Amino acid sequence: MLERPPSGTIPDAPGSYQFLDGAGRVIYVGKARSLRQRLANYFQNPAAMPTRTAQMVATAESVEWIQVNNEVEALMLEYSLIKQHRPRFNVRLVDDKSYPYLALTVSDEWPRPMVVRGRRRKGTRYFGPYAHAYAIRETLDELLRTFPLRTCSDAKFRRHELQGRPCLLFHIEKCSGPCVGEVDAATYAQLVDDLTSFLEGDTEPVVGDLRRQMTAAAERTDFETAARLRDRLASVERAVERQQMVAERDEDLDVVGISEDPLEASVQVFFVRRGRVVGRLGFLLDKVMDLSPAQTVGAALEQIYGDEPAVGYPRQVLVPELPDDVELYEEFLSAARGTRVRIRVPQRGVKRELAATVERNATEAFTRHRLKRGSDHNSRARALNELQEALGLPEAPLRIECYDMSHLQGTDYVGSMVVLEDGLPRPSEYRRFKLRGVDGNDDFAAMEEVLTRRFTNYLEERVRPPAERGRFAYPPQLLLVDGGRGQLSVAVRVLQQLGLADEIPVASLAKQFEEVYLPGRPTPVEVRRGSEALFLLQRIRDESHRFAISYHRQLRGQRATRSVLEGIPGLGEQRRARLVSHFGGVRAVQRASLDDLRALSWLPDAVAEAVYGSLHDGGSGSGSDGGNERG
Repeated sequence: MLERPPSGTIPDAPGSYQFLDGAGRVIYVGKARSLRQRLANYFQNPAAMPTRTAQMVATAESVEWIQVNNEVEALMLEYSLIKQHRPRFNVRLVDDKSYPYLALTVSDEWPRPMVVRGRRRKGTRYFGPYAHAYAIRETLDELLRTFPLRTCSDAKFRRHELQGRPCLLFHIEKCSGPCVGEVDAATYAQLVDDLTSFLEGDTEPVVGDLRRQMTAAAERTDFETAARLRDRLASVERAVERQQMVAERDEDLDVVGISEDPLEASVQVFFVRRGRVVGRLGFLLDKVMDLSPAQTVGAALEQIYGDEPAVGYPRQVLVPELPDDVELYEEFLSAARGTRVRIRVPQRGVKRELAATVERNATEAFTRHRLKRGSDHNSRARALNELQEALGLPEAPLRIECYDMSHLQGTDYVGSMVVLEDGLPRPSEYRRFKLRGVDGNDDFAAMEEVLTRRFTNYLEERVRPPAERGRFAYPPQLLLVDGGRGQLSVAVRVLQQLGLADEIPVASLAKQFEEVYLPGRPTPVEVRRGSEALFLLQRIRDESHRFAISYHRQLRGQRATRSVLEGIPGLGEQRRARLVSHFGGVRAVQRASLDDLRALSWLPDAVAEAVYGSLHDGGSGSGSDGGNERG
C-alpha cells in the first residue's frame, strides 16, 4: 500500500515524480512546478479522484522524485523518463509507425540523399516525415536531375572508384560522378547546400537560377544546354508542386490537429517551412488517464517536440486549444529553437482554414483506425471472447443491444435501440421509441418505458410460431444501457418484473470514465484499456447515442415546422399540407407576400390574411420557429 511521505521531505521545487509498483517498476511519471503541492493531490480521498488516477494510486507502492532547477527542465526530464520506462499509466503511442524521411548524409566525404525509416543517426540531416515513401522517392528522382548527388551505397561507390568507371546514373545525368573525379569537392558541396535549402522550402533561388541559365544558353544559341536546363527546370517545378503552398513565404509554423474520444486521440501535424508543407506526421495516443482537451494537446506537443523534429522547431505552433501551462511549453520550444516560439489557436483567415484541414485529416485517420479494428474478423472474435470473460457471461454475446435516451429540456423524449451481431452493426435491427408516459426530465422513467415496451413485445412474440414472429422476436445475449448504476438498476428492475432477469445478462457503460457496471457489484468491472472488448463497448454506446440524437432532431424539426402554421384560424391540416406543398416548404410560405397568398383560388382571402399576419406580425413566426426548423 502506498504510504504518504512526510511533507517536510518533499521539496517545494520543480521536478519530476515517479510512482512505482511493488516490483519496483515505474508505472507513472509526472512533472510539477512544486513537487510538494502536486504530490499532495495524490494522497486525498480516492473517491474524490478521477477513476483512473485512483487506480494508479491503488497500484503504486512507493513514490520517488527528482528535483531540477526549473519547469522546462522538469518537462524535459519527464519526457526522457517516460521514453525510458514506458509507464503503463502514462499517455502512450498506440501506433509506432515508422514514417519515411529523406536523409542526407552530410558527414560523409561525398554526401548522398536516400529514403530511410526508423531511428535517426548523428551526422545525417533529415527532411520530413512524409506520409508515403513513394511520394518522396518520386520527388528525389525529379531532384537528381538538378542536384546530381550520388545515391549509391558506400560499397558500390568504392567499387566504381577502383574500376575508374562510373555507373549508369552518371550517363543519364542523375549523378555528377564523384567516384571518378568528374566533379570537385567544392562544386559537390554547393550541390549539397542547394538541395538542403530546397528541401527546407527555399525553392525560389533554385528555380530562378535554372531559368536564368536556360535563357542565357538559348541567347548564345547553345540549344542543347538550354534543352537540358529546361528539363531540369521542369523536374524542379514538379517537385515544388508537391510542396503545397499554404502560408506566407517567410512563415515557419507547425499546425496540430486532434480528433479524440475518452480513450484515444488521433494527432496530425503539418510542418510548414517558408510557407510550404515540407512534412507531416500522424500518430495515435492511448490516453490511459483522464485528460481534458487542453491536456491532450499538451501530451501531443510532448510527443512531437520531445525529440527535435527533422525540420527543426517552428516560430509558431497552431493548436486546436491552448494546453495547460502554455507558457511552459512556449519557454521549452523557445529554448530549443533559440528564438521566441508562440503557441496559438487560429481564429480566422488562412491559418484557421489550414487548421481545419489538419483537423479533418486527424478525424479521417481516427475513423480509418476505428473502422479497421471494427471490421477485422479476428479482432471482433477476440472482442466478444474478452467481453464474455470480463463480464462473466455464460456465452460470447453474439447479439448485443444498447439503449440510450435523448431529450431537450424534458421535451421530445426519445429512446434508441442499436444492435451489434457478431461484433458488427445491424442497422436493419435498430429501433426508435417515441416516449409516451414521461413528464419532464426523467431519464430513469424514460429508460423503464423503453425497456418495458421492448421486452413485453419479446414475451408476446416468442410464443408465436416462428413464421409469425415480428421484429422483437430475439433476445440479446447482452443488454447494455448507457449510463451508470441508476440506469443499470432500472434495467434490472424491468427484467425482474418481466421474469427475464435470469435469461438476459445486463450491464451499463458510464460515459465519463468508460466504467462498466454489473448487477450486484458496488464497483465497476475493469475491462482492460486498449482491449478489443472495451473498444467494442465504446463503439456500440457511441452508435446508440448518435442514433438517438438523430431521431430526436428529426422529431424536433417536425414539431418546429408544424408549430409555424398551427393555430391559424381557417388553416386546417389539409390546407396546411397543400400550402406547404404549393410553395415548396415552410420557409417559402414565410417569404410569400400577401398577394401571393390571396392568388391561391382554394385559400379564402380571410385565411390568407390570417396566415400572412401570423407569420409576419412582430416577426415571431419567422424568427424562433425558423431557427428550430433548421435545428
